[in-house]
Amino acid sequence: MNQLTEQSINCPYCGETIDVLIDSADLEQHYIEDCQVCCKPINFLLSENAQGELAVNVYSDDEVF
Repeated sequence: MNQLTEQSINCPYCGETIDVLIDSADLEQHYIEDCQVCCKPINFLLSENAQGELAVNVYSDDEVF
């Protein structure tokens, strides 16, 4: 069963804090979602930190991840 969690992230383009729904089943996956404020494409990379918690990293198109 997939579990959705709400996370607050900062857009790498406009800097606004936005709330996004993250699916824990997407662990170690890369996907793109548009910013709700400036509409630019945010690259998401989901991973698990050392404590076993979901870590959400976001990048702009010109950043290497």
